[in-house]
Formats: sequence, structure tokens, C-alpha cells
Amino acid sequence: MLLHEKLKNWKLILASQSPRRRQLLQDAGLEFQLAPRFECEEAFPDTMPAEQVAEYLSHLKSEAYPYELGEKDVLLTADTVVVASGRVLGKPANREDAIEMIGLLSGREHEVITGVTLRKRQATMSFSALSKVRFRELRAEEIEYYVDTYSPMDKAGAYGIQEWIGYVGIESIEGSFYNVMGLPVQRLYCELEKFV
Repeated sequence: MLLHEKLKNWKLILASQSPRRRQLLQDAGLEFQLAPRFECEEAFPDTMPAEQVAEYLSHLKSEAYPYELGEKDVLLTADTVVVASGRVLGKPANREDAIEMIGLLSGREHEVITGVTLRKRQATMSFSALSKVRFRELRAEEIEYYVDTYSPMDKAGAYGIQEWIGYVGIESIEGSFYNVMGLPVQRLYCELEKFV
């Protein structure tokens, strides 16, 4: 039985404000409901290894969900971080922050890690996926053009791979492209099959 048929007996609830995650689930043919917005302080311990942060934050979001899950509900939470030179880059605070972040990524390889948590009444499981992305050396005017023309403020590492900067700036990707967009769809599909 295909996953989308199995899910007809379940209610998949996406607790994310990301339009990209919504689009990716739709494109994968998975029916879901959008959770109401709720507060979650996305903080992690300073001593936590960078590769564990995304999964930790996705679990934190799941725990912060303020509604009781029904018998056939599956809650999906996710968080994406960019790791460059051992430093965790979340969403930029302002224009200068975005320019600095992309400057840090320019001409080098970085990692994009998305943590995902699936929770139902009886069980919770989390996993993360890692992709390696390499940018060519970007000129200052290119970085400023991107930051001023697109909307990188809601994106980890201040860029969207599916936008202009991805087309003109990314030399190579190792791992899932969709993970860099914010959801490792193939891995999620396989984990959901086991979870329901």
C-alpha cells in the first residue's frame, strides 16, 4: 500500500510556518493539515555539537505544541540549520546579518542539516539529514543584490537554494536538494511509512 493511502487513516499535522515545507509535502502527494501558530523559544545549549542542533530544535518544537494529539494524529515538526566552519547559522536578524552570513558561505562548502520529529500519542521519533553545499566565490554586489531583491530573512543561512542565488552561486550539492530547501522528503517518506 502506498504511503498516501496509508495516511488516509491518519491526520498528518504540519507544525511549521515555512511555505517551502508546505509545498514539498504537497508535491510529494502527502495530505496534511497546517497546525495553528504557537510559540516556541528556539534555543539550544552552547555546548551542543552543531550536527545535533537541528534535531534538538525539531524535538523542542514538537514538545511545545500546545494541543493534545488525537488517536490518529501524527505531528510533524522540523528545523533547518546551516553549519559553516563549525558555526550554526539560523535565520538572519537583519540585512547586515544576512550579508555577513552569505559572505561566510561564499567560496566554500557548508552543511545544511534538517532535523525532523514525528509524534503520535504512543511514540515519538526524530532524525536528521545532512547535505553538503558549495558556493562559488560571490562578489559583494551579488550578495547585496540577492539580500535586497529576495527575502532571505526567514531562511537558515540567509539563502534559499530554489532562488536566484542557488541558480547562479551553487557549484555542487552532495545529499538531498530538498533537505536544503527545508525538508528531506525522501527520508521523511520512508520514516513515515514505518511510523504509521
